[in-house]
This record gives sequence, structure tokens and C-alpha cells, in this order.
Amino acid sequence: MQVGGVAVVPTDTVYGLACDPDDPEAFRRLWGLKRRDPNKPSAVLFSRVELAIAATPWLDEVTSEALGRLLPGPVTAVIANPERRFQIACGNAPERLGIRVPRWPEPAEALSGLSWPILQSSANLSGGPDIARIADLDETLREDADLILDAGDLPGTASTVVDLSGYAADGSWRVLREGAVDQRALARLLDL
Repeated sequence: MQVGGVAVVPTDTVYGLACDPDDPEAFRRLWGLKRRDPNKPSAVLFSRVELAIAATPWLDEVTSEALGRLLPGPVTAVIANPERRFQIACGNAPERLGIRVPRWPEPAEALSGLSWPILQSSANLSGGPDIARIADLDETLREDADLILDAGDLPGTASTVVDLSGYAADGSWRVLREGAVDQRALARLLDL
């Protein structure tokens, strides 16, 4: 993929648009394709939990352990971001960062070998339905993406977004977006 490139990639939930999280040109292209407000945050997707933890060295042990229980899987964890890493992905909230580590579907298992993070947002026009199969990808996105990885039909329910920014202080967490993992399952993993 070229500098400024945008790809359509599978996850364990829905298809996403992906680009280099440190490349402003790619970010502008991705957001332009989606017709999305660049002030809205996105997730930074890692291929493995240990890479996510290594990229966030400021995390305390309690939150790191919580990430290890939640991920990989259909969860986006929002953590404190005092070092303001991956600012492009943070939108207008650079003090918070969304982390995602999918449980890769079998046809996309090769993605677990990626050693660098990617900025990821759902592969739809802003406000449109999530895409569970490439056949449903908007024609504009299909034509303008530099790469499309087809892993067949995906489950189709977006990741649950859970805020862990206060977890270390008092064990608190809250669901910001309902998704593939329900609140009871999260409680079993987080209310220890």
C-alpha cells in the first residue's frame, strides 16, 4: 500500500477502513472517503495485545491487566492518553485513546502478524450501516480504497466501546457504545 493509502480490512465484528495512524495524508483520505467529521475519535487497532500494551507504556498495571482480559475480542477499550499518542485517531479528545485488538477471523489470520498499528474506522459512509460482507461495501469506498481484504461474511455487530480511563483509580468503567459484548460479560471480566 502506498503512502497515504487506505485499506478495507476485516475484523472479528465488521469490515473497517484502515490507514497508518501517524500519516495525516492517509487520515484525510480515510475521513474524506467516509465523509466523517475528523474531530470524532477512532480506534487504533493492534494485531496482538502485547503490541497494544507496548505502545502505551504509561498504562498502570491494573488497566494493562484489564486489557489483557478484554482483548483480543470484539471490544474497543478507551484508555487515558497522557502522552497524547496517535493524536490523529483521538479526534478532539487527545487525552483519551481507543485501543482495539480483534480476534482475527480465520481467513484474515495473517493480519495477526502485523507489527505496526493501524487507525481503523468502520467501512461505511458516516452514519451508514456497518458492513459485514464486501458485497455491501459502498461503491465509492470500493473504488477509492487502495486495498480490499475479503474474509467472507463477518458477524456484523460492531465492537462494544468501554471506557477504562478511570479503572485504575477506582475500578470504574462504563459502556460508551453497546455492541458485540454485553454489559454482563464485561462485568465478569472487569468487576474483580
